[in-house]
Amino acid sequence: MSLLPTFATLGSGPTVLMLHDADSGHLSFAPQVETLASQGYRAVAWDMPGYGHSAPVEPYNFLGLARRCQTLIAALECEHLTLVGHGLGAMLALELALRAGDTRVDGLVLCAGGPPLGAQALAHWHKARKQALAAGHSMEQLAERLVPQQVGSGALPEGARLAQHAMSKVHRATYARALDVMGTFGRTASELARIHQPVLVIGGAQDRSLAPEALDALARLLPDAQRVSLPGIGHWPQLEAPEAFDAALLSFLATPRVLH
Repeated sequence: MSLLPTFATLGSGPTVLMLHDADSGHLSFAPQVETLASQGYRAVAWDMPGYGHSAPVEPYNFLGLARRCQTLIAALECEHLTLVGHGLGAMLALELALRAGDTRVDGLVLCAGGPPLGAQALAHWHKARKQALAAGHSMEQLAERLVPQQVGSGALPEGARLAQHAMSKVHRATYARALDVMGTFGRTASELARIHQPVLVIGGAQDRSLAPEALDALARLLPDAQRVSLPGIGHWPQLEAPEAFDAALLSFLATPRVLH
């Protein structure tokens, strides 16, 4: 079994690697793959280990996920790249930035995700998901129940349907493990404050999974961060409001970088 994760890619130019949330897979960045390719970027959206046809990883933790992602980055042969992470993928993007090594990470886009807020907030995020798994619900049933509760009042209906479809395709056992790993992100505030790359922190103003105030705090912690909040949007900004999300993303990518 290949250790190289599966991924979708389109276009050529500077590489933008998109890391999905626990609730989805590479399809959750389908609009961005097309948009970025049309604007002169090489867009890559991976399937995290255990998702899609990507082989599982042991141990299933941030170190294992980061190393598997570094395998993909090496195969892509990109000395410079921008990481776009959603939810759990945003945590992984931060981990990769701190482990960049020989790969130059030019910037980070953290979408509706970041370090856990503590046991109470994490428990709130987990509750509906773990209860549904414990009750024996399928991923299709969980997606039908959860996604309508988590999108915002201004969500594009097609985007909400794609979020639901992507979630329904997640392997149930992998999903349970991904939920558990989210509480193990061990990077401290002082470590995150050393991230020197430019960062875009973006989320929905109606996100019920991660309070906008948490993203405000994350943006204040990072030395070079800008904050964008999309009104009427919930936990899947890139699908609920793809035009607004893509506009913010492309503006960020076009900004000249002065790396320290």
